[in-house]
Amino acid sequence: MTRATDGSAGDGMGAPAGDPAAESADVPAADPAGGPGFYSKGPLRLSGDQVPETTTDQRLLESKSGTDWVHEDPWRVMRIQAEFVEGFGSLAEIGPAVSIFGSARLKAGTQAYADTREIARRIAENGNAIITGGGPGIMEAGNLGACEGGGVSIGLGIELPFETGLNEHVELGVNFRYFFVRKTMFLKYSRGFVVMSGGLGTLDELFEAFTMVQTGKITSFPIVLFGTDYWSGLVDWMRGTLLAAGTISAADLDMFTLTDDIDEVVAAIGPGTHPNGVGSAASKPAGGRA
Repeated sequence: MTRATDGSAGDGMGAPAGDPAAESADVPAADPAGGPGFYSKGPLRLSGDQVPETTTDQRLLESKSGTDWVHEDPWRVMRIQAEFVEGFGSLAEIGPAVSIFGSARLKAGTQAYADTREIARRIAENGNAIITGGGPGIMEAGNLGACEGGGVSIGLGIELPFETGLNEHVELGVNFRYFFVRKTMFLKYSRGFVVMSGGLGTLDELFEAFTMVQTGKITSFPIVLFGTDYWSGLVDWMRGTLLAAGTISAADLDMFTLTDDIDEVVAAIGPGTHPNGVGSAASKPAGGRA
């Protein structure tokens, strides 16, 4: 699925903000933390002349007038399959986990960063691993809070022209080439989402979660929007436009909790428990949803 993410290039999906069209595709951006930039490509870390001009996703989705894709795309299936196998194998035993999404632009020193850190700490103390996009800003705060709360700190990175790699608080990190594989991991191994202030990537993850819950693809899946000032305009638009037009039902507005209260976030997410109803993320490993 979030950058829960800032797909506008600055949020929970793992990349800092910025217009990709305005970036130099073959030069990695500087690390938002101040260090030299580098490029993450699956398990690879590249810099200098080794940085490719296009991403794996971009090459997969680009239109071609010729027929080379007939010969190339079947081989891509092997790489996609490998990413699924690597993700499933790496995350299957993390136990109950909660994903936290939000903008990479909101760094240490902002209230959003401090709130995210505290939320992650308390959710981790309540028996949950914490999953983020692994990047800076809100993602970094989530991973730091997970470490402070004694939970497993997980980062799911993504290959982007402006990607700077996983933050230093990630204990279990997996880098992906394909967004759709990464999104599957967020949904499969999370038992709920906490959505902080974020951009287009965050909205992408949020509305995918809404869709999955609305259509019954996933059940018992708490979604919390933190920050009434930030999110109330969106909620009002959903109520005043979508509901008024009959394109959603009133029950769809009950899929999430909107709050400024950290206690309410922790209560809405609840304690981490295994499928058999006992234990926590810190006690025994458990897989995600089947």
